[in-house]
Amino acid sequence: MIFAVIVPIFLLLALGYLTVKSQVLDKEQVGTVGAFVIKVALPLLFFQSLASKDLHEIWYFEYFAVYSSVTLLLYGSGFWMMRRYFQNTHSQSAVLSLGAAMSNTGLIGTAVLSLLIGQQAMTYTSLVVIIESMLLIPLVLVMAALGTQHQANLGSIFKSVVLTLVTNPLFMGVVLGMACAIFQIKIPLYIDQVFALIGQTASPLALFAIGGGIVGMSLKYVNLQSFYLVFSNNIMMPLLMYLGLSQLTSLSQEMVHAGTLIAALPMPTIFGMLGQAYGLNDRALTPLLMSTIAGFIVTSGLIALWWG
Repeated sequence: MIFAVIVPIFLLLALGYLTVKSQVLDKEQVGTVGAFVIKVALPLLFFQSLASKDLHEIWYFEYFAVYSSVTLLLYGSGFWMMRRYFQNTHSQSAVLSLGAAMSNTGLIGTAVLSLLIGQQAMTYTSLVVIIESMLLIPLVLVMAALGTQHQANLGSIFKSVVLTLVTNPLFMGVVLGMACAIFQIKIPLYIDQVFALIGQTASPLALFAIGGGIVGMSLKYVNLQSFYLVFSNNIMMPLLMYLGLSQLTSLSQEMVHAGTLIAALPMPTIFGMLGQAYGLNDRALTPLLMSTIAGFIVTSGLIALWWG
């Protein structure tokens, strides 16, 4: 089982990397592939998968509560460390601590879990997408904005956060899919088939785009700060998630393993994007690359342990 899952993942990553490295496609073109996945294929996949289920099949409060608690705990701890110990500014700390508490759920999580457990993966990843989209990302944006005097108006900050949410295709795909499940709205057959076909491209294209995105990244800022972010993201997060889900809930073993695996994944690409927007550059890109390596090592180990 482990080789049936891990080998295709690494082959797709390698294909993306070699495609860009050999200049068959440039990094911008592969970035467009990634944008298609995150803005079209994944939202449709989430929407189509969730809309076809009943609410009790996709909503697990215990899972949501534990994952939210661990996420916010690590974000808060990360912010304190970035601000007090590593002496970053308020805005920089707000962005950097995102790397300590968020996984690449949409792109990598969906791809890996789909290979392991099929359609049920969408339920687990969709709940995490809600946590990241509604709690974590807005918190990061608010904290970062409060650190800059020219954006300190609370009204404009709130407007910006709401606009970010409603224009996020991935978030809206999850929300609309859940709404259809709640109100028992059925998607017409032919539309459902089209959405399913497009959604099937999400996993392989996501891994291909991530592999291509690694080209050109380097480890220029390897220090204690980067190691802390990677340790928090790829070691502490899955450890706390496993303890919380297994000891504090009555969830199935599959759900405990799925939540732990998601938590062990590499940092999301939005971490690097926000880092560049706030002038962090290598201070964000270096831990992002380190986490990509560490995350795949840890997740490979968990897959071998639980699905081997």
